[in-house]
Amino acid sequence: MVANGYTSLPVALQKLGEKADGVLTMALGERFANSNPLRQTLTTYEHASGIEGGYGFFAPAIPNSYKLVFQLTYSDGGVEYELPRVRSEAAGLRLSGLFDQIAIVRYAALRELMLKMLAYSAWQLHPEATKIRAVFGEIRMPSVVEAKRGEKETYRFMYAYDFSFATEAGEMQSR
Repeated sequence: MVANGYTSLPVALQKLGEKADGVLTMALGERFANSNPLRQTLTTYEHASGIEGGYGFFAPAIPNSYKLVFQLTYSDGGVEYELPRVRSEAAGLRLSGLFDQIAIVRYAALRELMLKMLAYSAWQLHPEATKIRAVFGEIRMPSVVEAKRGEKETYRFMYAYDFSFATEAGEMQSR
């Protein structure tokens, strides 16, 4: 995975991944003939333990993705749409994990607070917005069979909350 650039690790580690791949191929006896007893023993162990499957072993449990869109409304009636912003791949992964948590939260007040904190960061970038609606939903990817039929991903609305930070900021300043 690292050698082929399929991770979020720095590209500089790709060469190291290629070297490690060569060493592992040798250590696992994959360069020996199929009839070699050592290769057969190692292959039997890999299959018996399930480690030959790698990530594919866990693939059936991959959850659907979630999406958060901010609808920014301005005093002149103008409306803009914005997605949450991140500054790095690592932050993007953490945000994705946070979306997974928001999706499973059963306590509505906690879910609203989590979305309000994300909406507040959008308002900080657009303080002239009078209202921010946070719309949260699930993106379901088609199965392999559905994709072969030409079906695309679908979106399922889950939650929407309206926030107005300008008033709150004014109230906070007047205290």
